[in-house]
Amino acid sequence: MSNITIKTTDSTITMANLWDHFLARWGYKRNEHSIDPGIYAIGNPNPDSPVFVTANYTLSFDSLRSSIKGINAYILVLDTNGVNVWCAAGKETFGTNELVHRIEVTGLSNIVKHKSLILPQLGAPGVSAHQVKERTGFKVEYGPVRASDLPEYLKNHKSTKEMRTIYFPLLDRIVLIPVELVQGMFPAIILAIISLLIGGFMGLWSSIVAVLTGMVLFPILLPWIPTKYFSTKGFILGGIAALPFAISAFTHYQTTALWFQICASFIYLLVMPPITAFLALNFTGATTFTSRTAVKNEIFYYVPVMAIMFGTSILLIITLSAIKIFGGSL
Repeated sequence: MSNITIKTTDSTITMANLWDHFLARWGYKRNEHSIDPGIYAIGNPNPDSPVFVTANYTLSFDSLRSSIKGINAYILVLDTNGVNVWCAAGKETFGTNELVHRIEVTGLSNIVKHKSLILPQLGAPGVSAHQVKERTGFKVEYGPVRASDLPEYLKNHKSTKEMRTIYFPLLDRIVLIPVELVQGMFPAIILAIISLLIGGFMGLWSSIVAVLTGMVLFPILLPWIPTKYFSTKGFILGGIAALPFAISAFTHYQTTALWFQICASFIYLLVMPPITAFLALNFTGATTFTSRTAVKNEIFYYVPVMAIMFGTSILLIITLSAIKIFGGSL
């Protein structure tokens, strides 16, 4: 016991914590919002106190500790490279091997008499409970989805249907928009420049609208867009956003041949939906609405479609531009 280091924490969320949360939401120094992995005591725990497991992402850790105010417990923090529980479970950094390793290096079996760990439900994809039991003797309990339900869960160590239900409400989706904007800013600027050079100001505005539709409108409207796939949801939303540009292009070229009008307007229906769809597919990393298998399937089936549509639109732009320059009267 003398060689075991137990850090201490409490349930108070300070202004410094809130500032850290704000910076994390905006993607500022994304990999620096972490705490040291290890074992933490909250309150005055004893060998019979519960042990909660979480990631070393500050938002995950703070959500847990603030939710168990007044409860004497231990918090076992895994090294997930500063990534939240859900995403880390998908990458298996919140996983079986790291959990086993952390149990061993913290000397947890010498700290508590019981052999039980309470893990967040969203960490289940990365942890094999029976392997943890075989390798350490500790039983894994999957607690509720939300840390705020833990006090109620501890009364009988059972989750109600409500506790097991995964929600992704509007506010939770909105707070993810800033980091999506920051992460996509550089590619969006490159896309805007290319669009300006190829399609002029209409091309510039269409690319900006397609990007904002994918990064801002999509998270807000996610549950209400038809179809279950993120990619097809993005195609639908991007298609709607493209309609005003398509109509504008059709009327802009009303003095040209009908086929030219149709082709000019069709460009926007080809170029904008795949941009929005790609950004929508990228949003799968922030939501619990899908799984790794589903995302892989979407990438396999829909990314080629996005590439074909986008590539076809570029070829069509080049072709129509050449016709305008060298084709004479249309």
